[in-house]
Order: sequence, then C-alpha cells, then structure tokens
Amino acid sequence: MTEVDLKQANERYAADFGDNGKLSIPPSKHLVVVTCMDARLNPEEFLGLNLGEAHIIRNAGGLAKESLRSIIISQRLLGTKDVLVIHHSDCGMLTFTDEQLRSKVINAHPGDVAVSEAVNDLQFGPFPDLDRSVKDDVAFLKNHPLVLKEGNITGWVYEVETGKIREVV
Repeated sequence: MTEVDLKQANERYAADFGDNGKLSIPPSKHLVVVTCMDARLNPEEFLGLNLGEAHIIRNAGGLAKESLRSIIISQRLLGTKDVLVIHHSDCGMLTFTDEQLRSKVINAHPGDVAVSEAVNDLQFGPFPDLDRSVKDDVAFLKNHPLVLKEGNITGWVYEVETGKIREVV
C-alpha cells in the first residue's frame, strides 16, 4: 500500500466520520481486549464492538506482560474494569523459540556486537501450547498487584479457521 493509497483511504474514512469525534475518551463498555497483532484478526468485528466501546491492545501473541502498562493506564485513568485475553489458532508465536529467533537476527548481522547484545537482552515470548498460554496470561493479570480486581479477567481463543471464539478460562 502506497502513501497515496493510505491518504485516499483516510479521505473516504473521514468523509463518513460523523459524530465519532464526540466519543468520550473512556471506552463505554469499560472493557480492555488484549490480543495478537496478527493481520487476520479484527477484534472489533468478531466481538461485535463499535468505535469507542473498548480499548484494544495488540502485540505479537497478545501477551499480557507486554500489555501491562496499557492495562494499568486503561483501568486507573480511563475506568475500564473487564479484561479479555484473546490468543488465536495458527499463531506465529507457536512456531519458534527465543533462541531460534535470536540466531536468525544475529546471523543476519554477522560480527555486529550491538545487534547481538540487543537481541540477547530480549524475551520474545513464544509459546508451545495455545490454551496454556491463555491460562498463564490470565493468571499473570489476576495475580498482578497493579491490575484491578473489580472486573472479570477471562481468556479466549479465536479460531482463525472459523471466526469463532471459545472460552479457555
């Protein structure tokens, strides 16, 4: 997609923007959704959410630990209560280990000490078991002292093959 395409798409979007500029900053459903950055996922659509109803936090794998800062801001400053953790089938995070990715990066930059040091400091967070990763993320949030206990924290898997979600925990 070129810059021209992006600008044209935005012009079409802005033409139908209507009253969306008047939406309040806090999400109306007091909901946070933590999910993967995978381009096949459209959480607003598969959860039936409209603009302004939820905070959608996305990262590789939909990992709770990487989302913690945003969850705290969302809850403490913007009044959200419930958290949905949604991982998905056929996730790329199921396909590698930290060491495999580190080796790939280091091999792409032979002799570059800065790259080697930087990549060795990272934890990429791959997981071998989809349901276990959801349970672990929900447990992490439920047990974290900075995450509010007033709402529900649940874990789900979105099936990319069917578009359906299933509750894990």
